[in-house]
Order: sequence, then structure tokens, then C-alpha cells
Amino acid sequence: MPSRTTVVLSQGQSLNPAKRGLEEEIVARLLGEPGVDVTVIPHLYNLQSDGTGVLCLQGITGDMIIFSWLFPRATRWILDRHGVHGHEGTTLLSAEDDSDDDDEETDEQDSDAADEDVKQRVFETRTVPDRHIYCLDLRARESAQDYIDEVKRIVTESRTSIVELTSWIGGTPRPDQMERYLNPSSGTTDTLDVATDTSAAPPAEVVRLEDEVSRRWYPVIDYSRCTNCMECIDFCLFGVYGVDNLETILVEQPDNCRKGCPACSRVCPENAIIFPQHKTPAIAGSAGVVGGLKIDLSKLFGQPDEDPLNAAVRERDEQLMLAGRDAVGTSTGIPRRQTEKPEAARNELDDLIDSVDALDL
Repeated sequence: MPSRTTVVLSQGQSLNPAKRGLEEEIVARLLGEPGVDVTVIPHLYNLQSDGTGVLCLQGITGDMIIFSWLFPRATRWILDRHGVHGHEGTTLLSAEDDSDDDDEETDEQDSDAADEDVKQRVFETRTVPDRHIYCLDLRARESAQDYIDEVKRIVTESRTSIVELTSWIGGTPRPDQMERYLNPSSGTTDTLDVATDTSAAPPAEVVRLEDEVSRRWYPVIDYSRCTNCMECIDFCLFGVYGVDNLETILVEQPDNCRKGCPACSRVCPENAIIFPQHKTPAIAGSAGVVGGLKIDLSKLFGQPDEDPLNAAVRERDEQLMLAGRDAVGTSTGIPRRQTEKPEAARNELDDLIDSVDALDL
């Protein structure tokens, strides 16, 4: 049974010619690669759980390489949300915004973290399928050749034998199919299987899925950082979060989330909540911050003039009022973890939290 790797390209929301050109060149050049099947889907973040895009992703049983215009961490946990699991594959391509902080700062953070109690992460309790998922950020490089080289490297290193599913597509594309593939129009549905004349391996497949999707906004949980502390469900007042039958936090009603509001991400003590479309890298899924470390959150979230907790309270109140509800300020869902800090680390935020706790609300 031949070993094959599926490459998934998640198209960007932008119609920028340079971005679309990069996507098309990557797909076209992968057609001749032996041992590779290519699938093109709409923007990963916008997919509905019951759509054909997600069903296709769930049907991939072997190693997967996925391209998207998102931070790799965000891509990985969006896939996880849709039941697409696997070990994190290592890629040599990364965007500058996704790099770690300088060595001196990292060493200092590691020293501080060593003094904290070890917390169990939700992901540590899971059983993961024996395959790897490689998440590549299309913002990392401008040249398609860099991505082709990385795919070749991964395929060469991959040793996973996958079960070949019976394809529902066959033959060579008609001229009208190829035209729709190269110049897609919104709201269409098409699938494409292109046969190539290679003797080294079975022909590559290209499957293009064009679900009707619209832009969405909802939180994604990074379970490698999440400790199931439930602070997000206490803070959010819009019914976004829930728990499963094992009492593990999950995003139960994603479309209840208020567009543009990242407040719950700001109050998460482990930086485990991602909003992939947010303009601030730490909230959008940059891997440069490790959860649980003692860091300057005002620098982390790019708001040096506003404390993250105050920003979260303000954003939540704004959304409550836009929804016709009363603002609640700091009276509901404010984390109490700050009271556990040593006196030497106290600041104005600690005093604020203590004063709220004293009200015994």
C-alpha cells in the first residue's frame, strides 16, 4: 500500500492577486509531486462543522500538511475543534511575528515559571492518532518554491502509511472544470481530480471544495495550554462556552460570540484562547508566548496604556450594551487568581481585585 500525504490549502478571504497567485502556484506545482494529494477548501476559520469542507478534512486519515493564512497554532486548534486530531508536525517555515521572544527574556520567564506549581493541561489527558499534522502559514514566505521544498522535505520524512479511501472523483477535468478551478466564483460547488503522467507513484489528486461560507468570529481553545480553570465561562455572558460530558470546557455556541470582542482571551490565565482573525498576534495565535508564565500582559496584548483585565471588562460591557443589556463592570466573572500572588509582586490590579473580592458578591 503506497504511502501518501494530503496537502490541504485553505484559501484566504482576500481577493488580493498576489495572495491568490501564490495559492494557485503552490497547487499547480504540487500536481506533479509523487505521493501527494491536494485538497483546496475555503477559509478554514469560516467552515461550518457540518459542511463538506470539514467532512473532507475528517476523512483524511494519514499525515496532513495544511496551508492557511493563519498562525500555525490557530490552524492546529481550529482543526482540533472539528475533530481533526494528530501530533504536531515540525515545520521549518515560520513567520517573523510567530517567532519566540529574545533569549534573555525567555530565560527569565523560564526561571519564573519553574517556581510555579505544575498544572495539567487538557491535551495531556487525550489519546492522539498516530499521524502528524503540519500547519504552514502562507504569510511566512513570498516564494512558492519555499513551500514546495518544505512539502518535499515533509513527504520524504513521513513514514505513515495511510488507508486509501475510495475516491468519488475520477478522470481528467473538462475544460469548463479547469476554468472554474483557476477562476472560482463564489457560491459554486466543484470537485476536481487531475491525472498526471508520473510513473513513480499513483497520480496526484486535486479536490476543490467550494462551500458557501461567510466570515465568522468565535474563540478557539488551545488545549495544550488550557487547564480547564473555567474562568472563560465565568467571564463570558453570551453563552459561548459550555462543558462536555467529561466536564471539559468547550466552545459550545460559537456563533453567540460578539464579532470583534476578544475579552475572554484577555482574562485567560494561560493565554489558551485564540481569536484567529484578531490584529494582535498574541490573541490571534502567535506561538511566541507560553501559557502560565509571569509576563507583562500590557505588552503582550499591545495595549501599554490599558490593563488587559480593564480592557476585557470594557469590551464586554460595550457588547452587552450593544445587545440591549446592562453593563456589569467588575461585578461578574472577574478572576480571583491575582490574590494568590506573593506580596512582592502586587500592583494596582491586585488592589482592584482585592477590593472587589471584599464586597463578597
